[in-house]
Order: sequence, then C-alpha cells, then structure tokens
Amino acid sequence: MRWQEYITVDPAVCHGRACIRGTRIMVAVVLDNLAAELTSDEIVRSYPSL
Repeated sequence: MRWQEYITVDPAVCHGRACIRGTRIMVAVVLDNLAAELTSDEIVRSYPSL
C-alpha cells in the first residue's frame, strides 16, 4: 500500500494540510482520534466518507 494513494496535499484545500484523498478530512484529525484510543470503526462512524 502506498500512502500517496490515500493522502493528498492541496494548497486550496484545508490550508494545504494533508487530507484523506477525496475528502476534507485532515490526516491530523484521524491521528488525533487514534491517539485518543478511538477504534477504526468509531472513526469511520464519525467520518463516513472514509
């Protein structure tokens, strides 16, 4: 799996922060949720476009 297939950086989207491709969900948000010990199922429930 290549991360470049799933993560994109575009200056016009979310101030150029790394986002999940095809969404405006920032990678930092996903990482924060993981750090808070949310499961992947809980994160997907919160962000169904993932």
